[in-house]
Amino acid sequence: MRARARVSATAAALVLALTVSLSGCLTVHGEQAVIPAVSEEEAERVLAEYTAVSNEANPAFDTALNLTIETGPLGAINQAGLRSRGTVHPEGNEQYQDLEFTDTRFLIPQQAGWPKFFVADSLSSRHGTNRWLLVFTRSRVDEDWRASYLSVLPADRVPEFSEDEDGFAEAVPREADSRRTVAPGDLSAAYTAHLQDQEGPFAESSYTSGEWEKRDSANNDPAYVTEFRDLPAEEEAYAPAALRTADGGALVFFGSHHHERKTMAEGEPLVVDQYVEALLESPAERTLTTVRMAMQVAHVPAAGDEGIALLNRISGAVSASGG
Repeated sequence: MRARARVSATAAALVLALTVSLSGCLTVHGEQAVIPAVSEEEAERVLAEYTAVSNEANPAFDTALNLTIETGPLGAINQAGLRSRGTVHPEGNEQYQDLEFTDTRFLIPQQAGWPKFFVADSLSSRHGTNRWLLVFTRSRVDEDWRASYLSVLPADRVPEFSEDEDGFAEAVPREADSRRTVAPGDLSAAYTAHLQDQEGPFAESSYTSGEWEKRDSANNDPAYVTEFRDLPAEEEAYAPAALRTADGGALVFFGSHHHERKTMAEGEPLVVDQYVEALLESPAERTLTTVRMAMQVAHVPAAGDEGIALLNRISGAVSASGG
């Protein structure tokens, strides 16, 4: 089946990919026609070029180069991280080991209009037998494909996906409908509200009840107090992506913003992590506000079923300010 084709990102493919544009060619623009978001051959080239450019940008902490292959929450997290690490380690990362992908299948939906997306589900050289799910997106036909989300899941946590009559994966629209507990477009707002009030249709996990416990413990030290503020990622650059699962639910990739303000008690020293310090926009003497971007993947059940399951969450500091 086309949605389940498996390929390997070999070294030869990586060399070839450097000469091929991520944008590829399409004879149908896709503004109205329902067409595959990408061909399997082009998807393979996109992943190969992503791998090659990552292996050039990451050891050099090259933010500008990363901008050519990543966007959305993944780009925000990694570009801030590269900028921070490049400040702390201007010599680069001589210990960097190349990223490699094997045993890849592409989940390609048929879509009309823009943006379009597809998902690469691979084994990586980073996390043993865990699967990397990389979402690639673009907003118009003459734009390069860039990775917008990454989730890392054990193989047995990757759901079975439904397929249309042509064997393609099925995209789930952002808008609300009667078939799911929460629409993909509303999930960021629902999750950030849940972190504030502990309400909503979310199953217990380290990213829900575990997050409340972590925040409670952060304020057990009389030397400081930490305030948390969670905001939905409603900007178009952080648009969610969702695929229908075989059980009638959806696997949804979405982003969120998180602010942490730490205030030290009178006379207590404020210690700032060196990588956060590299992002500081103003001196931190008694208070430190760290803004983090997070990207999550959730299994949203069909309407009538209980418990949105947060399967993976990756976050990183994107800015900081002091006072």
